[in-house]
Amino acid sequence: MALLALAPAAVALAYALALGPHAGAAADTDACTTGSGANLTTCSPGYSCVAINDTSVCMLDQQTSTSSAKAVTATIHANVANVDPLWAAAYAKAKPIVANLSNADKSSLGTGLGLIGGPCIGSTDPVDAIPGWNGLCLQDSPVGVRYVDHNSVFPAEINAAATWNRTLLRARGEAMGAEFRGKGINVALGPMMNLMRAPAAGRNWEGAGGDPYLTGEVAYELILGIQSQGVQACAKHLINNEQEHFRESSSSNVDDKTQHELYLHPFLRSVQANVASVMCSYNQINGTYACENDKILNGLLKGELGFQGYVMSDWYATHSTAPAANGGLDMTMPGDKFFASFSSYFGSTLVNAVKDGDVPQERLDDMATRILAAWYMLGQDEGYPETNFNSWLSLLGQHVNVQGDHASLIRTIGAASAVLLKNSGSVLPLNAPKTMAIVGTGARSALFGANECLDHSCNDGVLALGWGSGTASFPYLIAPQDAITTRAKAAGTSVSSWTFSDDVNISAGKAKGQDVALVFITADSGEAQYTVEGNQGDRNNLQAWHNGDAMVEKIASVNNNTIVVVNSVGPIIMDSWIENPNVTAVIWAGLPGQEAGNAITDILYGDANPSGKLPFTIAKNETDYSARVTYTGSGTVQIPYSEGIFIDYRHFDANNIEPRFEFGFGLSYTTFSYSNLKISGSTAGGERQAPGPGSSLDPWLHDPVINVSFVVTNTGSKAGTEVVQLYTSPPASANQAPNNLKGFDAVWLNPGESKTVTLSLSRYDLSFWDVISQSWQIATGETGISVGASSRDLKLKGSVTN
Repeated sequence: MALLALAPAAVALAYALALGPHAGAAADTDACTTGSGANLTTCSPGYSCVAINDTSVCMLDQQTSTSSAKAVTATIHANVANVDPLWAAAYAKAKPIVANLSNADKSSLGTGLGLIGGPCIGSTDPVDAIPGWNGLCLQDSPVGVRYVDHNSVFPAEINAAATWNRTLLRARGEAMGAEFRGKGINVALGPMMNLMRAPAAGRNWEGAGGDPYLTGEVAYELILGIQSQGVQACAKHLINNEQEHFRESSSSNVDDKTQHELYLHPFLRSVQANVASVMCSYNQINGTYACENDKILNGLLKGELGFQGYVMSDWYATHSTAPAANGGLDMTMPGDKFFASFSSYFGSTLVNAVKDGDVPQERLDDMATRILAAWYMLGQDEGYPETNFNSWLSLLGQHVNVQGDHASLIRTIGAASAVLLKNSGSVLPLNAPKTMAIVGTGARSALFGANECLDHSCNDGVLALGWGSGTASFPYLIAPQDAITTRAKAAGTSVSSWTFSDDVNISAGKAKGQDVALVFITADSGEAQYTVEGNQGDRNNLQAWHNGDAMVEKIASVNNNTIVVVNSVGPIIMDSWIENPNVTAVIWAGLPGQEAGNAITDILYGDANPSGKLPFTIAKNETDYSARVTYTGSGTVQIPYSEGIFIDYRHFDANNIEPRFEFGFGLSYTTFSYSNLKISGSTAGGERQAPGPGSSLDPWLHDPVINVSFVVTNTGSKAGTEVVQLYTSPPASANQAPNNLKGFDAVWLNPGESKTVTLSLSRYDLSFWDVISQSWQIATGETGISVGASSRDLKLKGSVTN
């Protein structure tokens, strides 16, 4: 049941208000308790229940800003190097328009109308003095259009990353952009590019995993795809927003080298993709709120990276007027200081700050120019569709169907993102077994429909998304049980199922004596406003939910062909059962979106050959990871990034820790060989630019200078895709990890076919951030270059000397 489309207006409004960053007066907390038993959902600490007509939702408590009110000097970059001609043309259009606007109109461009002041999650006012400007519509989410019907729900970004396939990434962005445009949305609030620093962090599934290079490439392709449709993309969340606990009341304390080499890199790639907007995060960075952090917004983003677009706040992440504006914030969202406050840090307050000299006139002009230029750059000034839905009152919408033929792409990505972790004796693909058992609630449909819980804040049935503002309403959701059963019966297989509950004894009874037993287990997480089964956004641990480990062990004790399918938001610890010889195959299927059942069936039966690779490391023990969620604290909670650059596989490699499954790992139904490595080129020569605004975009840094070629051969009997990976091993003086991903490609090969693959490296790929000179430098000495099938299966090795 599509709740948003069918619910009364008050219920639709309640759905829409269940956003992570919402504030309001407290009401009856019990009214916000939904579900029962294992699916109990309550408001998390720091969130209160707010009554909206006859219903209620979880909303963030109003918090008092502790940031300094001292105005800082506005940083205006008039002469930025390496500005893309598209931005230059857009600025040429925007500047003369802004010059003729009143300060009230200029401020209006960057001031939201309040949470429910318009039809969208974020809305701005029309300005009559700007031809064609009807205000902006900003809308979630990174998996599809939120709070509408007749939309698609795509595989989560963690799944998109697991494909390691730029063609599929670009196609996903294009399809999503088409749906946002079809709904008349100006700004799609995604992609998300925070790193999987702590594997249990709640929103990891909205991002692309634990590596900055892979995350950057995912962001780059998605942004190009979204913006190819004339829709503004929004890179989020800038920066160091790597956990949900205390996200509004913590300081992420990060050193300069780590910031540049890890967390800033995906935003650099976003700028290189000409992303229109960037969303600053809730947390403080080194003691200053992200949305008024001069060093981050002006120094790094608009300075070093030369970003020409505008910075918007996360919803209710603005804490001030002059410090925020001077610190680099261009737009406050959703506009009111807190829910229904009828006041704003921008709007007339900003106009008065300019009048009083607290914010320079040039800064207000710059804010308006950036917002208007992004609108011009995407061609939204001519022929752009009007907003045709209402997030809060669905009856006011036109219910335009924007799904197109995207279901096919969703199914393809769902299959391409499945990672085959174990396949003893080549038990997969299935070959018409006579009998089959399907067990685990993760195999069936949710009891009350795919959209049964607010923002998917429960774990009932197949897990195809996490929870929170990064979700969308399913038009339908194919359950694995249904798709597999249909396929099995067509092949003459008798199917026995128990998916109503996760009772291990009943499940074992169904599995005993069957030729194959399929066990579906899950692990969920999401945004902090919901506590689901005792998990406040972040996961409490890395174990499977619903007694999943015991389920696998019990089934394996009665069935010697137990196949485990894991639908999870990230890694789970599998060591209690992974080496059990009766567990013959394991697939990490992630969060595959609306075609979940069809995608996993394609993999199980070999209609699609597994090609997914892990975008994170699966450890043997949770304590093997270098960073974990900070769960306790008071006041401004300090979160030290003391592990520095050593997260995920970098940490495992540097400390010689054996993972259960390494970063980049994934099996296939065929086999591949690598040969004939050739490395050519040099980092010598050329002329680099002097440090200054935009210098991190210097072509001297980013133009390819080294080519790495090798031959990949399909040595098996089935056609398939091999994801080839390139890692560098810098000289010790660079103080980097032993291996660093710097290239990849997805190569399709028929049986016996060989292809020559060429991957290029730039000087930037071989550089480290020198904190003394505040510049990218190439370490002198020998840099190892390795290619292979994963971060620990490096088949060919060579080097270059700088």
